[in-house]
Amino acid sequence: MSQALINMYISFFAMFLMFVSVLTALFSRTKLKGFWQKLVLTISFICLCVAGLIVFVIVIGGPTATAD
Repeated sequence: MSQALINMYISFFAMFLMFVSVLTALFSRTKLKGFWQKLVLTISFICLCVAGLIVFVIVIGGPTATAD
């Protein structure tokens, strides 16, 4: 598996984490109260931070060599 393909799968995982973050934040704000709301919002924030960090690392890594 090439480095470019690995980076693609890692970026897909980051997009999935962003999607999970949005869904959990919306669910938490509309359906939950009290401790559970704070817990789910914290999990949402952690997912968003991890996704942002992954995207930052992939982008800063620059382009990968093409397979010839």
